[in-house]
Amino acid sequence: MIRIGLTGSIGMGKSTTAKIFAAHGVPGHDADAVVHMLYAGRAAPLVEAEFPGTVIDGKVDRTLLSPHVLGKPDAMKRLEAIIHPLVREEEQAFLSKARADGRRAVLLDIPLLFETGGEDRIDVSVVVTADAETQRQRVLARPGMSKDRFEAILARQMPDAEKRRRAHFLIDTGRGQDAAERSVVAILRALAPLP
Repeated sequence: MIRIGLTGSIGMGKSTTAKIFAAHGVPGHDADAVVHMLYAGRAAPLVEAEFPGTVIDGKVDRTLLSPHVLGKPDAMKRLEAIIHPLVREEEQAFLSKARADGRRAVLLDIPLLFETGGEDRIDVSVVVTADAETQRQRVLARPGMSKDRFEAILARQMPDAEKRRRAHFLIDTGRGQDAAERSVVAILRALAPLP
């Protein structure tokens, strides 16, 4: 089973690209979605114990958590020490099910793939990219996003040029969804015999 690692900086189109892979028969595991699930479940008491006042009604409130960790590397490491092992557990369960289902390929959507040394968890890497202005417009259009928050997130991420350099495959989402879909199909053909 080929493990395709999908990554890219914030606002580059990972979610849309993952949906295209799914439409072509490649199931995906979205690390961000898993974090949201964990924040609403078993991670909430662990995060509250480490960062008091960040959980409301049993769920981690990202707005309350952000000031504790953004721009604070030590605090971010403490948060990651809680979350990353739980995300890996969920990922392993996904991979086990995919193997049992006879899948020939899966997509692991890992936002900080290179930053966290996640290359050993995948067989090939796909980086989604777009020009800086498209990225900025996409991110600043998100609810609750500010220029300062965007800059803080970008500061934690490896530069797009370095991600592109490390990638096995690139998908330029700035050229539109049809072009992105053509890129996905080309990647799957290159990795044949995939569905």
